[in-house]
Amino acid sequence: MPHIQLTPAERRQRRADAHHLDPVVLIGSDGLTEAVRKEVDAALNAHGLIKVRIFSDDRTHREQIYQSLAGDLNAAPIQHIGKLIILWRPQPEKERVAAEDRKPGPRDVKVLKYSSKGGGKPEIKQLRVLGNQRLTAGGIVKRAKPRQTSIKKRQD
Repeated sequence: MPHIQLTPAERRQRRADAHHLDPVVLIGSDGLTEAVRKEVDAALNAHGLIKVRIFSDDRTHREQIYQSLAGDLNAAPIQHIGKLIILWRPQPEKERVAAEDRKPGPRDVKVLKYSSKGGGKPEIKQLRVLGNQRLTAGGIVKRAKPRQTSIKKRQD
């Protein structure tokens, strides 16, 4: 499969995004094996933009691995600098299997209540917060207010 073609501006943006990333996959002396391909494919599915470190001293061999991974996995080759390569592929859409009528359920929260006396020990209280409630900074459970919609949106 041919790899994804990007404009120079898109490639520059991806390079900037990858600057702070650490290598996710390390390719050792065995080179590009099937297990390495699967790991790179899984990392591309999970992260989209990845760095790969190749521990080979031969530049032509590293370039060959770079082009091979980009072509086989349908990824865009972003950068090859030294022993690091950067690949990008759009992440697949995750399937949402949530029912529309489902509401958030109750959750148990621990609240630390300080004593009104100066030297008393703080007390830990276990509170149950329902889906239509919220917990304030003071540890009080309040009913959540309905979200307000703008007048302009209601008219459409």
